[in-house]
Amino acid sequence: MDADQEKDLQKFLKNVDEITNLIQEMNSDDPVVQQNAVLETEKRLLLMEEDQEEDECRTTLNKTVISPPQTVVKSAEEVNSVFGFFFLISEITLLSEAFLASVEKDAKERAKRRRENKVLADALKEKGNEAFAEGNYETAILHYSEGLEKLKDVKVLYTNRAQAYMKLKNYEKALVDCEWALKCDEKCTKAYFHMGKANLALKNYSVSRECYKKILEINPKLQTQVKDYLNQVDLQEKADLQEKEAHELLDSGKNTAVNTKNLLETLSKPDQIPLFYAGGIEILTEMIKECTEQTLFRMHNGFSIISDNEVIRRCFSTAGKDAIEETVCVSVLKLWQAVCCGNEENQRVLVMHPDRARLLATLLSSKVLAIRQQSLALLLQLAQTESGRSLIISHLDLTRLLEALVSFLDFSDKEANTAMGLFTDLALEERFQVWFQANLPGVLPALTGVLKTDPKVSSSSALCQCIAIMGNLSAEPATRRHMAACEEFGDGCLSLLARCEENVDLFREVIYTLLGLMMNLCLQAPFVSEVWAVEVSRRCLSLLNSQDGGILTVSFSQGNPEATFTVLVLFCYQCNLFQVATFENLLSL
Repeated sequence: MDADQEKDLQKFLKNVDEITNLIQEMNSDDPVVQQNAVLETEKRLLLMEEDQEEDECRTTLNKTVISPPQTVVKSAEEVNSVFGFFFLISEITLLSEAFLASVEKDAKERAKRRRENKVLADALKEKGNEAFAEGNYETAILHYSEGLEKLKDVKVLYTNRAQAYMKLKNYEKALVDCEWALKCDEKCTKAYFHMGKANLALKNYSVSRECYKKILEINPKLQTQVKDYLNQVDLQEKADLQEKEAHELLDSGKNTAVNTKNLLETLSKPDQIPLFYAGGIEILTEMIKECTEQTLFRMHNGFSIISDNEVIRRCFSTAGKDAIEETVCVSVLKLWQAVCCGNEENQRVLVMHPDRARLLATLLSSKVLAIRQQSLALLLQLAQTESGRSLIISHLDLTRLLEALVSFLDFSDKEANTAMGLFTDLALEERFQVWFQANLPGVLPALTGVLKTDPKVSSSSALCQCIAIMGNLSAEPATRRHMAACEEFGDGCLSLLARCEENVDLFREVIYTLLGLMMNLCLQAPFVSEVWAVEVSRRCLSLLNSQDGGILTVSFSQGNPEATFTVLVLFCYQCNLFQVATFENLLSL
């Protein structure tokens, strides 16, 4: 064997040893050794492909292709070279198969480890959620972080940790976590929500708006929620502008601004007599004329100074109030009206405080007429704007509020109509309707009480308005089903109808409205009580046969075909259902 053959043989043996070592390293338990072996294998395969291409396409300097010799008989060296080539190809094939097997094994092991880590990450997420619910936000962050150490691409861990950071007012870290959540899922609406809220806290108003608008792009069904978020941004930006102007006014030394601040400092003195606070509050109320004074009141913790004062709190909590306690309560309610008039941020600060929200609903049912009147005036003022109505629905005890509102039917026409106007404003809101359907069993007794009202002592217009609200709400099938299933509610309708029949001319509008409500109840099928339906038909026939042509003729002469149509349809509907009368009764009228 000459020197060149020896050299080739040694080179071949070296390749075999290297290939064997690579295969062993790819099967190693050490992931670092495995990774290095894979990279080296890919490198060697690439070099061999390049060498093969060069052998198959050799050219001369003038680009003329050199064809392989046409010799039939090959030399021993060529045979050995060919044998070595095919042997090397065989080894490479084995190497490729080993590589693929190693990759498959690695993939299975990775999948197994991921499943195991997923279980651990989910368990840590639940621990974090429990800590968050208990208010232990630092602990929650720790658990969420441990979960992310197990799996880096779990978006809920990022968004949950972001929420915990926000509770600690660490808005910058919350934003970072939201960015990571979006890397896991670019359509994560929860991440955009937290980003919008964090940017709002940082007063990055335009960025906050963009985050909320992005939610709408991803899920158009969230239009109502996004609208509320954008409204919050607008209100906060407006409030910041108001505070900036108030600071400038205060720095200028204007008397009103200085006096507002000084008077609040005076009212913050504890343990004074009730009249001391009542007098100071009345003076302060007279000073609140513009938005700037309203803002200064908020900036200097006016709401807390008043509502947290122990003497004032005792005046509000006393059931049987004397004249001085009544004066304190009324003066506070008038002050809140002054500082909240047209100022949505002050309205938010007033109503979103849990103690003040409970107090507003309680005062509306006070035994003191003046307190009830001022409470009603304040709530009506809040309900003039969409944001104010949203605050009332979201933060007040609506069951107690509704009970208090319908109790105004026994008051004068002015108070009764004002209360029903507020009831109407709230009932038109979708959120109120959702609440009403969910809480109808608890509200139904109060509404049944309305039907037991004596029309002779109640405001007819307010009673009509209240029944009309019930009629509108009963158009929803679930609400109608509950009303129709309540025997006492149905009997209340018939009882009120009977009392109104005693003087049709006086209570005609009440009858029309009540028939509209009963018409909706009759749409409920199958009917809960056929006895009730039969009685409804009998009452309708009685109305159609009333004196001087009855309500049918009178309603036509007065140009009220809608009410006539209601009576006719209701009557015909019951005839079809129960055969208690025939259409000849109608034709004979």
